[in-house]
Amino acid sequence: MDKWKKNSSRRCKVKANTIRCLSLLLFLFVVSYYSVPRSTSSVALTAGELPQCITQYNYRPDSLKLLPKGEKYMWFAPHSGFSNQVSEFKNALLIARILNRTLIIPPIMDHHAVALGSCPKFRVQSALQLRSSVWAHITSLIQNTRYVSMADIIDFSGVISSSLVKLIDLRVFASLWCGLDIRSSCSGSLCHSLAGSIQAWGSFQKCGELLSGFIKNEPHCVYGVEEDCRTTVWTYNEEFDNTLDSFQPDENLRLRKKIHFSRKRRNIDKALGPGSIADHATVLLFGTLFTAPYRGSELYIDIHEAPKDELIGSLLEKIEYFPFNPEILNAGKEYAQKRIKEPFLCAQLRLLDGQFKNHWKTTFSALKDKLKDVQKQFQDKHKAVNIFLMTDLPATNWTGTYLGDLGADFRSYKLHVLNEKDDYIVNTARELMSREYGFRSGVPQQFLKRLSTDEKRSPRVLPDILLYIEETICSCASVGFVGTVGSTIADNIEQMRKHKVCSL
Repeated sequence: MDKWKKNSSRRCKVKANTIRCLSLLLFLFVVSYYSVPRSTSSVALTAGELPQCITQYNYRPDSLKLLPKGEKYMWFAPHSGFSNQVSEFKNALLIARILNRTLIIPPIMDHHAVALGSCPKFRVQSALQLRSSVWAHITSLIQNTRYVSMADIIDFSGVISSSLVKLIDLRVFASLWCGLDIRSSCSGSLCHSLAGSIQAWGSFQKCGELLSGFIKNEPHCVYGVEEDCRTTVWTYNEEFDNTLDSFQPDENLRLRKKIHFSRKRRNIDKALGPGSIADHATVLLFGTLFTAPYRGSELYIDIHEAPKDELIGSLLEKIEYFPFNPEILNAGKEYAQKRIKEPFLCAQLRLLDGQFKNHWKTTFSALKDKLKDVQKQFQDKHKAVNIFLMTDLPATNWTGTYLGDLGADFRSYKLHVLNEKDDYIVNTARELMSREYGFRSGVPQQFLKRLSTDEKRSPRVLPDILLYIEETICSCASVGFVGTVGSTIADNIEQMRKHKVCSL
């Protein structure tokens, strides 16, 4: 009996250890599945009517019938600051045209509400994680009535009028395809008219699962592109496909991060276009679409020219620069003309965010050097130099800084600063949102005719458009511009000045 008890006890221990091991292996598999960049799935597909994603219902909701039959869409996960989001949107326009898909226009995400990580350090969120985080934030924007479309701020009319890329606003798509109630996201009568004419039948959770790529058993529905900047550089029309990229993790990084993969250059048309598994899906889901030059290559997307494709070449020219919508540009110009009135210098000083908070000395030094040159021009005129300051450092914290010194020297300098409560900001925001640019640019034209504009609606919450008006004012600075080195905001202002956006 004692021998039987010992054997039984031993067998129980082995069994318990086995269960623990299996549980641990399952956990590790799940974690690695969602955190390590994976290749595309090889599930066999059969032809069928598109879209057919709503399998939990035994009927076909009427809203789905309003979407063009057979239309294919593309979604991505915008993240980080505004300038990065605009850069991603440009890449999204390009890829949507290459893959012949209708691009879903996203909202503007709060500054750094979702962060990617670092591509050069091979430390980024997976595409699945990124899409999920983005959807959670979008849900919050809608429910808190703070939804602002990218097209509400940026003027995409040049791309739309050329018919190079088809667009649909996320709210329109989510209302028709997911059956969501979008009334909380509306800022005008057109959006409210659509929301009132569609009977909501879906949920934010289900829609989020689909657009994040969590649901794997809907092959005709969504296809998640899981390759990210750790493994892939997307190209177009390159002679050789699937070759090693010039930028690879060094041996030290490979050992430290246990990296067992290499970065490859892949033709996006071959991998995700006609004839691929991804091409069958109604919605193609990307994670980040951010890229930047790095060590002789690009971090994720390397498509700068298309000599064999005139349409793509034309689109590349159009997306080089997008202006703000007219209301923003007019407000910036009016401030320069009626508030500042005289020639002025613009200084964009980023002092609190990220890496910039450790480089005050360098940032202020650039402004000091510029002012020395400017003062020579104004010396004989005995006039104070007008300076428009665009900074994230509150005026209450200027004491003891170079900005405090400038403000105290009122004989030499006259400082101009805007804030989000200024009439220029509030009135422009109200007028801008009443235009419904985002909704208009992202709704099928045949659908617009059905929507009513009789009932005038005002936005519940006005967006913060201070940054965009400040950039416009800086583009009007005839005396010159000083920007923070490494800031994408400064880069955008330089672009605006290059394209002579402000013609005073």
